[in-house]
Amino acid sequence: MPVVRDARWRRAARWAQILSWVSLAWMLTEGVVGLWQGLTVGSIALTGWALGSVVEGLASVIVIWRFTGSRTLSETAERRAQHGVAVSFWLLAPYVAAESVHHLLGQQRAETSRIGLVLTGVALLTMPILGSAKHKLGARLNSAATAGEGVQNYLCAAQAAAVLAGLAVTASWPGGWWLDPVIGLGIAAAAVWQGVQSWRGQDCGC
Repeated sequence: MPVVRDARWRRAARWAQILSWVSLAWMLTEGVVGLWQGLTVGSIALTGWALGSVVEGLASVIVIWRFTGSRTLSETAERRAQHGVAVSFWLLAPYVAAESVHHLLGQQRAETSRIGLVLTGVALLTMPILGSAKHKLGARLNSAATAGEGVQNYLCAAQAAAVLAGLAVTASWPGGWWLDPVIGLGIAAAAVWQGVQSWRGQDCGC
């Protein structure tokens, strides 16, 4: 069924752009602070999650580009944005997977990060809200790129929950050091799968 690009559609497109700006601001903060803490305490899960934030920020930039100027009504721009979001998922996986295996084989133990605990806790609360809003807008706009960015917000929340649990376990049970790189492998696998879904345009809910 064709999508009518009327005034309501244009308002939805504007909201998609605004929410992408909000996401970009948060992802930059999350990426910088998370990467700092992840490298400081030696947590590959926290580091991978922070790098994922940078990738999600790239997806936000793509959606902002998609709904700027004449590209707002362009089907070609939508397809390019959809594929760009998919590629942004795949950029994350190789580094996180390699580092996770390295930490597992080397039995490297991550230290506790209080800042990391707070950061992931905030993301766990806020990302599902953004993800839900973008997923609804993606369906309204028939935009797999917008919906894909929303899925990245959901994935960010799921990863934040996993990283939060891993940091908590590491703090209370030193023998659970292996949980951190295992979570990292899960993050890498989820990124690959979501990239495939986004490339196929299967996230718009239409």
